[in-house]
Amino acid sequence: MKVNIKDLPLDERPREKMMAQGAAALSDAELLAILIGSGNAEETAVGLMQRVLQDCKGSLNTLGRMTIDELVRRYKGIGEAKAITLLAACELGSRRRREEVVEKKKIGDSNDAYEYFAMMRDLPLEECHVLMLRQNHSIIGETMISRGGLTGTAVDVREVMRHAILNRAAAIVLCHNHPSGNLRPSREDDQLTRSVASACQTMNIQFVDHLIVAETGYYSYREKGKI
Repeated sequence: MKVNIKDLPLDERPREKMMAQGAAALSDAELLAILIGSGNAEETAVGLMQRVLQDCKGSLNTLGRMTIDELVRRYKGIGEAKAITLLAACELGSRRRREEVVEKKKIGDSNDAYEYFAMMRDLPLEECHVLMLRQNHSIIGETMISRGGLTGTAVDVREVMRHAILNRAAAIVLCHNHPSGNLRPSREDDQLTRSVASACQTMNIQFVDHLIVAETGYYSYREKGKI
């Protein structure tokens, strides 16, 4: 027999619990259950989201990397509308993390740069972005230079420098992701780093760092002494 959320005690219903105790008192599954509203014939919304998160090993980042088709295909009770709602919530969470970094206004070290670019670790395809900074390393803005496939993307160094010059950047941070999860730089990554470093030296722009990000963390050319 299906157990509806309305059959649960008031203090166990996600919406009522949030009203009484605040959002921090709810589990991830309870918060997500509020978003989808209902489960299926065998599970409440909370039970369904507990199962989804269990499959994701408790990681919202892993959930955010799933596709709409995956969610719909794998989970009874999740249609396109619910899948879109869940992925939109994960994306908002990533953007909020980025806002928190931007509010710092400055990139002090490689870890600050990683926090800024952390949302790129969830991208399904490889992308390369450049972050432009003022002399004091306060943030001017960021742009995507290229997007490729699962294993690589071609980066035009001229495009990197064009954006830096047009935005009057005194310094830049380059970042690309490895969807494979492997943080080890390739020969192409090393060559790109050398080329950008040379172009920055010519244009008197500081090359702060080149980061590779993945689910497991980040690789910094600056921290490894390669810039």
